[in-house]
Amino acid sequence: MNQEIIKQKIIERANDIVGKGNVLGKNFPSVALMDEHGYPTASTTAIVLADGINWLTFSVVAGQNKANRAVANNRASVCINSDHYNITLVGEIEILTDPASREENWVQGWSNRHFVAVDNDDYLVLRFTTKRYSLFIDNEQVYGEF
Repeated sequence: MNQEIIKQKIIERANDIVGKGNVLGKNFPSVALMDEHGYPTASTTAIVLADGINWLTFSVVAGQNKANRAVANNRASVCINSDHYNITLVGEIEILTDPASREENWVQGWSNRHFVAVDNDDYLVLRFTTKRYSLFIDNEQVYGEF
């Protein structure tokens, strides 16, 4: 099979795995951000919204590690894996605080667990945009850039 066709097939499969729309609870990736000592530090989080591997959003609490690291250095890596695939994305994070983004990424029930309210200053949305990817799916591996 032509390498470009294989690449497109694997990208489509990765997009299906990551999902579109509200995907909370479907995948729990590790997000690596640079810590205050200049080392990458990974932590597990939940994807709230996604457009396949193009972009993903996460909700965080202001002042905690992920938020602080994203403010200090917007370069990041996301890894989503299982026994059947490994999706590694490299890109940049931006912090969204506008009301529309906050509302769109709000998950019912968070006021009882994570955040007080959608308009609380402690509630931040991180939007990760992919620049490069490494995908291993269906025993095929492809690399690329956007």
